[in-house]
Amino acid sequence: MTTAQRPTLEAVARRAGVSRATVSRVVNGSTTVAESIREAVRQAVEELGYVPNLAARSLVTQRTDSVALVMPEEATRVFSDDQVFPGIIRGVSQELEAADKQLVLMLAGSPAGHQRVERYTTGRHVDGVLFASLHGEDPLPGRLARLGIPVVCSGRPLDGAQLPYVDVDHVGGVTRAVRYLIESGRRRIATIAGPQDMVAGIERLIGYRETMAEAALPELVGFGDFTRESGAAAMRQLLAEHPDLDAVFAASDLMAHAAMRTLREAGRRVPDDVAVIGFDDIETAAYTEPPLTTIRQPIMELGRAMTRQLLRIAAGEDVEQVVILPTELIARDSA
Repeated sequence: MTTAQRPTLEAVARRAGVSRATVSRVVNGSTTVAESIREAVRQAVEELGYVPNLAARSLVTQRTDSVALVMPEEATRVFSDDQVFPGIIRGVSQELEAADKQLVLMLAGSPAGHQRVERYTTGRHVDGVLFASLHGEDPLPGRLARLGIPVVCSGRPLDGAQLPYVDVDHVGGVTRAVRYLIESGRRRIATIAGPQDMVAGIERLIGYRETMAEAALPELVGFGDFTRESGAAAMRQLLAEHPDLDAVFAASDLMAHAAMRTLREAGRRVPDDVAVIGFDDIETAAYTEPPLTTIRQPIMELGRAMTRQLLRIAAGEDVEQVVILPTELIARDSA
């Protein structure tokens, strides 16, 4: 069927025996129309195969029924075996589907990608924007909010913008992990910290440092970027600098997995010689050798909570500016 042949609102109105305005109200979800009339319109829509013109509707309602999820990462990172990013995407998608909204996934892992996202979102092609995995003092979330576009972030914006955000209890989770190691008798506890241009990396290192200071134990710090490759490199460096270390807290499960492999290659037994704890509780954590003790963060709930916040803001409702989700220690055989 060509565009010219598509059923119109007028055709539906004639079939249902009502006005065009009544059909428009029913199609747009109004509950002020009597049920018998709504049923007559729905039947006419089905018989004629009418499909609403979403572009025309958005001009009238000023809504697109779409929400952007922006991730300032390369595609290879987002769709790797990290499982954190896919978990956030699933959570966002589930919440939007329940609200009959469309997800627009946008990756901005390069300057050109960042500019493309800015053009698209400032062009009012979406009703709101979710930001996950922000790096550094990214000004885009604050800029969009000043334009009146609803914005919710995963984690506190590092540029100081006062925006609603949802996060997990990074510091509390790491404190729990390091205390667990201390209580098991470990005293030379190292950490493989995450990137210091991300709030998760910053706060997980804070949790480690505060807990070590509380116990009057020395800090043994290496740095990674949450990937396996960086975890292996940091573990090799820590072994070279502190060969007497007896435990490692890694700020991601991927880095913890790589650390365990590196320890085995160096002739160290896990957990007999060196205990290892990760952070995330990705699916593969239970299947490492040995199974990984880790801090579980509610990844999908993070995505769902961000989306609920955004939809409420878009509807003009008041929301909590900060929502922090709890973490949990999952004890397995690596520590």
